[in-house]
Amino acid sequence: MSEIKPPGLSNPSLLSPVDPKIEQYMRGLVGNTDDPVLLEMERRAHEKGFPIVDRLVGIFLETLTKLHKARRIFEFGSGYGYSAYWFARGAGTGAEIICSDGDASNRGLAEYFLKQAGLWERIDFRVGFAQDVFQATEGFFDICYNDVDKGDYPEIWGMARDRIAPGGLYIADNALWHGRVVMDPPLPDIVPGWTEAIVEHNRLIFEDKGFDAFINPTRDGVLVARKK
Repeated sequence: MSEIKPPGLSNPSLLSPVDPKIEQYMRGLVGNTDDPVLLEMERRAHEKGFPIVDRLVGIFLETLTKLHKARRIFEFGSGYGYSAYWFARGAGTGAEIICSDGDASNRGLAEYFLKQAGLWERIDFRVGFAQDVFQATEGFFDICYNDVDKGDYPEIWGMARDRIAPGGLYIADNALWHGRVVMDPPLPDIVPGWTEAIVEHNRLIFEDKGFDAFINPTRDGVLVARKK
């Protein structure tokens, strides 16, 4: 199974945070899976060009969930449930993973895949604008995961930070944005303003004294911030 490339990574001017040979080595360490559901989800992403976090980041999300013993998770932007697959595995029976996505067809696909995987009973998938879904959902979360349109990243951080339980985690994908965060002069963006939004998002988090933060450079950079 080949890696799913982030959008635009075929551009030679962009940067891969981790050398592809290192990524290949890491994939070899974690081994392959015989789970036909996971393989089908990855095959669909590869064939349709649909952005997913892919295997190494998925395992990282599952590991963080297990380490934190997270039971209540909110996803800002869920696609057809690939990241939810890993969160649900890590959280275990009785957990609640609230997913949000504006495309009703993605909910149908997520139900199809996650039912086959025996994980759907842990999922509450709500169709709608992620910010609206979050505002309509009460309570605190052990993990808030951000993978929406990149221009909304600072807003998502502002919404999520106060509703993460003490010791809980804020996780954001694409924190390095294919190297655009360090490009000078900047490259043309996928959508104007997205790079600036990610740079601002990262700055806000690392300057926040209420959180400890780090960026794992795997794939396109996964930012993890722990609420003190």
